[in-house]
Amino acid sequence: MKKTFTLSHPKIAYPRLIEAAKADIRKYLKRERNKRLPEYADYWGFDCKFGEREEGAEVLHVAQINDKISFAESQQWASFYVEIIATPAQRQPRPASEEDDASESEAPQD
Repeated sequence: MKKTFTLSHPKIAYPRLIEAAKADIRKYLKRERNKRLPEYADYWGFDCKFGEREEGAEVLHVAQINDKISFAESQQWASFYVEIIATPAQRQPRPASEEDDASESEAPQD
């Protein structure tokens, strides 16, 4: 999805346009996550960009999109650009040192 959301409409209120954009993005993410994964992949990862314009869009994590849209709403932007590209990904095993630390913290304390 590469889309510029325009936040001005003669009959639709600004907050409704923001909510519609968020809903459109959630619908796209759900649709992409439900697609069949390739054999080598464990999950769908997303490469995301967000900005007021396409040229100045910054890379961010998919979980930050709603926060950025809320920021755009607070700044009263006339439009914003969102780019979300689904990529099949494979989970990386944790390093051994992190696994040892996690198991020690889960052990009951006497």
